[in-house]
Amino acid sequence: MASYDKAMESYKKAVTTAASLAASAMLVRGVVNELVPYEVRDLLFSGMGYLRSHMSSQHTIIIAETEGWANNQLYDAARAYLATRINTDMQRLRVSRVDETKSMMFSMEEGEEMADVHEGTEFKWRLVCRDNSSASSSNGNGRGGSGNFKLEVRSFEMSFHRKHKDKALTSYLPHILAVAKKIKEQNRTLKIYMNEGESWFAIDLHHPSTFSTLAMDHKLKQSVMDDLERFVKRKEYYKKIGKAWKRGYLLYGPPGTGKSSMIAAMANYLKFDVYDLELTEVNWNSTLRRLLIGMTNRSILVIEDIDCTVELQQREEGQEGTKSNPSEDKVTLSGLLNFVDGLWSTSGEERIIIFTTNYKERLDPALLRPGRMDMHIHMGYCCPESFRILASNYHSKITMSHTRRSKK
Repeated sequence: MASYDKAMESYKKAVTTAASLAASAMLVRGVVNELVPYEVRDLLFSGMGYLRSHMSSQHTIIIAETEGWANNQLYDAARAYLATRINTDMQRLRVSRVDETKSMMFSMEEGEEMADVHEGTEFKWRLVCRDNSSASSSNGNGRGGSGNFKLEVRSFEMSFHRKHKDKALTSYLPHILAVAKKIKEQNRTLKIYMNEGESWFAIDLHHPSTFSTLAMDHKLKQSVMDDLERFVKRKEYYKKIGKAWKRGYLLYGPPGTGKSSMIAAMANYLKFDVYDLELTEVNWNSTLRRLLIGMTNRSILVIEDIDCTVELQQREEGQEGTKSNPSEDKVTLSGLLNFVDGLWSTSGEERIIIFTTNYKERLDPALLRPGRMDMHIHMGYCCPESFRILASNYHSKITMSHTRRSKK
C-alpha cells in the first residue's frame, strides 16, 4: 500500500510539473506574440525549428503553393498525385468538382495527414495553411490585405526518415512530377482547332470514338495502335537520326468508311489536340506557314480530302523562274511539302500529320512516299469482324435505352 501511495504521489508531481511547463510555454508564447515584431518572431520560431530538426531523425520538405509571384508546379503536382492516393476513410476530406464532364476530386483538408510508400520507403504528408494577413498589411504599399497578396498561404509538408533524403529528392519527387503529368494529360479536355484567316479558333472536342468502338479489322487496328505507341516513345530515336519528331498517316477509302472516326480515336488514344486545316481558306504559302507554326506540340494536323480541297499547283509550276510579285505566292504543293518534311517541319515536335482521301490514285506521288505519309491505312467497307463490332455497339446502346425506359 505504501508503494502505491508513493507511485501516486510521483504521478501527481509529474502531472503538476507538466502542467506548469505547459502553462509557462503558453505564457512565453503569448508574451512573444504580443511584444516581439513578427519579423523577429518568425526568425525566433524558425531558429527553434532548426534546432528541433537537427535533434530529430525526421526530415521535412516544405512545398509551398506559390514561389514569389508564380504558382509552384511541384505543389500542383503533389496535389494531383495525392488525390489518387487519398484514403476516403479519413475523418476530414475535401471533395470538389469544377467541371461537370470530370469526376470528383478528393484532396486533403488542413491539418490532415496521410502516408504514401515509394520503393519501400514511407513518406508522410500534411497540408498546412498559414495566415498571411499580417504580412500583407505591413508590406508598406498601402493596399492592406488586398492587392497581389494571398491572405492564406498553403503548403504541403513531406516528412521522412533522414536516411532517405536522397531518395526523396532524386527519386520520389521526380516520380510525383511524372505521375502528375500523366494525370493532367489524361484528364484534360481535348481541343479541335479550325483556321480562319491566319488564326486558329478552338472548341472542346468530345468525339466519343475510341479504338474499342472503331469498326475495322482487328489486326489493322492493332497495328495502328502499336505504331502510335512506338512514335510517342521514340523522342531520343528521332533526335539520334536527325529527323523531326513527327509521323504521317494517309487514310484512304470510299466515303463513309470511318476516316473521321479513326482520327478522333487516335486523338482520344494519345490525348492530342486536333488542328483541322481547311486549305480552301488559305490563299498564300506565307499564311500556311504562320498557321502551322502556331500549332502546339503533341497535336494532330488533319487535312481532309486532300485530293479535292484545293487545286495545288505542281512543284514544277511553282519553281519556274523567280516571282517578283509577293501576291502570287499562292498555296502550292511545294509549300505544303515544306511543312510535311522540309525545314519548317522542325518548328514543333511530337506531331502527327493525317491526310484523308477517297481516291488515293489521284494524289501526287510526292505526297505518298515514306517520310511524308509513313503509314497508309485503307478504310474499307465492313468485313464480318467489323460488322460484329458495329452490331455490338448499337445493340448495347439499344439495350441501355430499353433499360432506362423500363426503370421509368
